[in-house]
Amino acid sequence: MRVAMMTREYPPEVYGGAGVHVTELVRHLSRLATVDVHAMGAPRPGVHVYGADPQLDGTNPALQMLSTDLRMAVGAEGADVMHSHTWYTGLAGHVAATLYGVPHVLTAHSLEPRRPWKAEQLGGGYRLSSWVERNAVEYADAVIAVSSGMRADILDAYPRLDPARVHVVRNGIDTTVWYPVDDTFDESSPLSRLGVDPTRPIAAFVGRITRQKGVGHLIAAAHHLDPEIQLVLCAGAPDTPEIAAQTAEAVRELAASRRGVYWVQDMLGQPEIRQILSAATVFICPSIYEPLGIVNLEAMACATAVVASAVGGIPEVVDDGVTGVLVPYHEDAPADFERGLAEAVNAVVADPQRARAMGVAGRERAVAEFSWDTIAEQTMDVYAQARSSR
Repeated sequence: MRVAMMTREYPPEVYGGAGVHVTELVRHLSRLATVDVHAMGAPRPGVHVYGADPQLDGTNPALQMLSTDLRMAVGAEGADVMHSHTWYTGLAGHVAATLYGVPHVLTAHSLEPRRPWKAEQLGGGYRLSSWVERNAVEYADAVIAVSSGMRADILDAYPRLDPARVHVVRNGIDTTVWYPVDDTFDESSPLSRLGVDPTRPIAAFVGRITRQKGVGHLIAAAHHLDPEIQLVLCAGAPDTPEIAAQTAEAVRELAASRRGVYWVQDMLGQPEIRQILSAATVFICPSIYEPLGIVNLEAMACATAVVASAVGGIPEVVDDGVTGVLVPYHEDAPADFERGLAEAVNAVVADPQRARAMGVAGRERAVAEFSWDTIAEQTMDVYAQARSSR
């Protein structure tokens, strides 16, 4: 079987969970099928790369994305299955499947109707991206949801979709890459460069600066953290200049009110993130929308306790009271959520033995339940069902 794997992100240009998912899925799926990667961005060996029509330079980014998708659809000819990821390649998968008479399998990593703040970033392009996603989802031969919570969201957002075509295949983690390390404060580590105190507890965050990731809520919650807790905020790639400015001001206010605030805005490599996660007493995930949350798996694999919002697929990853603590999120009560985050972090840090036990349990859960080999096999099963339904 030849699979056309369609993605916006692919190494070395990976900045989010969808890119991590595609990277690992391709690596493990290639043992079971022939996988051709169709991606966007800079040219790189072994990957079919596409860009927007130059005549669309300066136009809305969503419009440029659609032109890239059409080029991708042309390049995917000859595949037995089109597999698209996120709305960015949904049109490519749908057009190619229709043109060549083969199945289209779509993995939904997020949903446009659940991310209305993207209108800040895309303007009218958000209406285009929403149209593309709806069309791709409703006509796909199979839709893969990365969690049971995500499956429920898909069926709620797109009620015309036959539930039998929606399959749950969870995200995974490579625990040979993500594991606890001891060299967290060597001379080259980011923590040493920042001047983080190894004798004081650390709360860490890793993620993009976007409404979805709840960075603003985290910074607000940090005002209520125990004064001894240091906050290492690995947050970059803001969605808009406005949210970048808001975040910068919020971090300045926080740093003026307490010591031990460290903001890393540059993209760090995997070994550096592994060092930060391993050194942290607790990892914080304050997302207000998260289909699954690979970053929680990365923290758990590094044997770190997790405090996370109880949204989307996160409760399917973080076992409340065992591998971490879940905090309820209510859109109409942000202050309560922020206070809850702070209280949960303070409680975990105040009991080092409990924090270590959560970390050990998290590592065990990541190893036992989130194998990429299993995910690749489940994906092959979805391909087979999609082909037989044609």
